[in-house]
Amino acid sequence: MFPFRDHNPSDRTPYVTWALIAANVVIFLSYFPSLSGSEAMLGAFFDQWALVPREVLSGFDQHTVLTSMFLHGGWMHLLGNMLFLYIFGDNLEDLLGHLGFLAFYLASGVAAAGGQILADPTSSIPMVGASGAIAGVMGGYLLLFPRARIDVLVIIVVILKVFTIPAWLMLGIWFGLQLVNGLAMDVAGGGVAYWAHAGGFIAGLVLVLPAWLKRGGPEWWSRTHGKPPHEEVNYVLDRDRRSPIPRVRRVSTPRDAKAPLSDLGRIPRSGTRRTPRSPWSGGRD
Repeated sequence: MFPFRDHNPSDRTPYVTWALIAANVVIFLSYFPSLSGSEAMLGAFFDQWALVPREVLSGFDQHTVLTSMFLHGGWMHLLGNMLFLYIFGDNLEDLLGHLGFLAFYLASGVAAAGGQILADPTSSIPMVGASGAIAGVMGGYLLLFPRARIDVLVIIVVILKVFTIPAWLMLGIWFGLQLVNGLAMDVAGGGVAYWAHAGGFIAGLVLVLPAWLKRGGPEWWSRTHGKPPHEEVNYVLDRDRRSPIPRVRRVSTPRDAKAPLSDLGRIPRSGTRRTPRSPWSGGRD
């Protein structure tokens, strides 16, 4: 299950999100293509700039707490992280402001590093990646927009299918997998830093609490039903007789309006509720 877009446009230009994506890509291109052919050279580079829990706890290489979150171990590692940042980052920046979001992102990354250090404080394995900071963005997104619509690509053998699911379901599954994999994995053996992901996610929830409470907390959910407080976007399939390839078009739709039948992400729901609903629940608006 791969999320690839949400239906939650931002009201302001996400300059910081774009800058973070650009910084990660530029830094990756500055070292990986030239060093990837030599395991020794790449290892020496990571020894200097990646986070090694044992070294940090010993008082050495403190700078790696920040530098490590701008390094990646391969193309798929980079592209996957940047896709998640692109999907969820703009909406957090929209609500927190440019500088507020930058501080939130870096603090989430530091908290994620702390989670991995606590999981294995004697580890000498370098840790790299923006995953922990981006996990914080996902945690904040969950608190602010639990019922925002997320389009996910599900691959079943050779069949590709797009589903639209609420953010709480997609992010809840993702967080649950980090916990399960973290408990099942031997952290001393290296691999994916699941505890950094979990730590960053929890930190993001906690760090965005003031912004959520400032907007009314539970009352914010009651007013928005857990959805974005502005018009959502629908993705409509246009078929042109002159071309066999359909084109996907974005259409803004008021929150209380029904999605068009041609909406790729529309999942029919039945029934209404007259009592106040939780932002985690389904049903019509």
